[in-house]
Amino acid sequence: MIQILGISGSLRAGSFNTALLRAARPLAGAGVRLDVATLHGIPLYDGDLEQREGPPPAVLELKERIVASHGVLLATPEYNNSLPGVLPTSAGITAVSARPPQATFRHAPSHRGLHF
Repeated sequence: MIQILGISGSLRAGSFNTALLRAARPLAGAGVRLDVATLHGIPLYDGDLEQREGPPPAVLELKERIVASHGVLLATPEYNNSLPGVLPTSAGITAVSARPPQATFRHAPSHRGLHF
């Protein structure tokens, strides 16, 4: 079975992006499972804190879900002609908290991983 992780780039309780990902679940087709994740609990990256305490649990959980998936589907609002800050922050912190960093996004189209 193909496993896709849908990540919502919105933190709002009534997020249309999260709702769209949930609505896409039954449309994914036979042999495809679409799980939905939000970015709640993903902090700004703090290398000193990570060195002292290790990666935050929310980061480890998201990283594990990304690594276990065959693909990632991002649903995010536009914010000031760009992505909301929480989305690239979450991609960066899950990659940095991995050892080696490329392990999280190892199948991204670039040899260096995910790029925005």
